[in-house]
Amino acid sequence: MAEDNTYESMLCVKPEVHVYRIPPRASNRGYRAADWKLDEPAWSGRMKITAKGKLAYIKLEDRNTGELFAQASVEQYPGCTVEAVTDSSRYFVIRIEDGNGRHAFIGLGFADRGDSFDFNVALQDHFKWVKQEGELAKLEATQSEAPKLDLSFKEGQTIKISIGNIKKKDAAGTKPRPVAGGLLPPPPGGKPGGILPPPGGQPTVSAVQTHTAPLLDLGSPVPAAQPNTDLWGDFTSASSNSSKGAVQSGWVQFS
Repeated sequence: MAEDNTYESMLCVKPEVHVYRIPPRASNRGYRAADWKLDEPAWSGRMKITAKGKLAYIKLEDRNTGELFAQASVEQYPGCTVEAVTDSSRYFVIRIEDGNGRHAFIGLGFADRGDSFDFNVALQDHFKWVKQEGELAKLEATQSEAPKLDLSFKEGQTIKISIGNIKKKDAAGTKPRPVAGGLLPPPPGGKPGGILPPPGGQPTVSAVQTHTAPLLDLGSPVPAAQPNTDLWGDFTSASSNSSKGAVQSGWVQFS
C-alpha cells in the first residue's frame, strides 16, 4: 500500500514507436535488429516512461485512445529488462509482463536516433538518482548509529588557557631616531675638518674687524686705521690703543 501511494513522475514521452516480433536468440552474442522484419512492425503507438519510487515503467499505449498495450517494469538499467541490440542504436529488446506472472520479449524501435537517445538517457538518469539516494540513506544510517561526541562543559568544569610570554624587542637592535636640529652628515666626497684654506697659503682675515676700544672707552675717539702692508698690524694697533684707553679712563684691565 505504501508503494501504491507513491507519486508517479513522467520521465519521457515519444509519440511514435514500433514493436516487432523477434526470433529466439541464436547465440550469447546478443540480439540483432537485422534479423527482424523491420518493414512489418507488429504494432505502432505511443511510449511513456514513468517512475514510481525506485522502479521505472515502460508503457506502450494507443496514440488515440491511450489504451495500454504492454508494460515493462525496470528495476535496473542496463539489465535484463531492457537490452540494446548489437547492430543498431535505434532498437532495443524489452521484457514485458501481463500482470499474471507471464512475460515475453519484444523488439522496440524508434524512427529517429534522437528519440532512442532520449529513451536511453531517461532510464540512465533515473537509476543514477536511485543510486545516489541509496548512498545517502546509508550515510545517514551510519551517522545515526555512531555515538555522538559530547563537547559541552560539565557542571563546575573549567579550562585553563596558557599564553606564552611576549618577547620585547631588543632596544639595542633598534635604530636611533634622528634628533631634531642635529648636524647633517658631510656631503659625499667632502673632507671633514671645516673650511679649506685660501689658495697661495695666505692666512684668512675676517671680513669684519672688531674694535674693542669703543667698548672700553666711550669718550676717546677711535684713531683711524692706517694702511699697513702687514696683515696683523691692525690687530696690534687695536690692542695697544685699547690698553691705553683703559688706563686713562680708570678701567681695570684684566690680562
